[in-house]
Amino acid sequence: MTTPPLPPARAMRFRLEALGFRAMAGLIHALGPDRASALSGALWRKAAPFNKRHDRAREQMAASLPEIDAATRERLLDAMWDNLGRTTAEAFHIGALTADLDRFRIGEETRAAVAAAKSRGAVFVSLHQGNWELAAPLLHRLGLPVAGVYQRLQNPYVEAEASKLRLPFYQLGLHSKGHDTARHLLRMVGQGGTVTIMADLRDLTGLAVPFFGRPAPSTLFPALLARGRDVPLYAGMVLREKGATFQVRTVEIPVARSGDRDADLLETTARIQACFEQSIRERPEQWMWGHRRWAK
Repeated sequence: MTTPPLPPARAMRFRLEALGFRAMAGLIHALGPDRASALSGALWRKAAPFNKRHDRAREQMAASLPEIDAATRERLLDAMWDNLGRTTAEAFHIGALTADLDRFRIGEETRAAVAAAKSRGAVFVSLHQGNWELAAPLLHRLGLPVAGVYQRLQNPYVEAEASKLRLPFYQLGLHSKGHDTARHLLRMVGQGGTVTIMADLRDLTGLAVPFFGRPAPSTLFPALLARGRDVPLYAGMVLREKGATFQVRTVEIPVARSGDRDADLLETTARIQACFEQSIRERPEQWMWGHRRWAK
């Protein structure tokens, strides 16, 4: 199917945005991963509190972690923006970062999960905590071919540039969200492939399960894949330690297989979100509190 041409004004705006993206990418590459990470973190700490998402992040953190006092909350929000700024810059250095495994503390549970996935396929879920951009590329670095699921950008020129940064680390492809994608990935996992999915964002087509004590619309697709194809389900987190160094955690999430499909999907989805909640409680300053997680 041929894509209809963009209106001239929108096409011009998109091209200018792509030029800006390429210029930013050139600067970040020239700085190298460590300097780019530090500089971007510092800039985000200064600028991000003026964004409307700062107030939303404060409100959602207060509702989720009421035991934290106001002064501590502000310190955590400052660290959150630092982490997001660093992650943004580090996305341009995925190859250099994952090539240096000394930057990562990788436990035996992660290596065991990779070995199991190589033999039968698996589903890996992650969340927007630490540097989530490195989660799937690290699996690739450890010798596990993976597919990824992502939301296509509105600007096709920036989309093309951003894809160049990620595609080399997804041997089984990057797949934009859609009905045909779901069928394709079900088939891929059934043939022994591994799929990685970011599963902590609001999904109004999913299931409402508890998350910090409140119902949160959550994707059921990881549970559907793992249960339907009888493969293991893992949560993987790449948590920031100091600068551009990280601790990698992998947790196997039990997949409910009672015979009641709907109940199993609900239970497994709830287990995924409970795992995420535990990780966020341990490192609340590294999760992206500003997105609309609970809104209907």
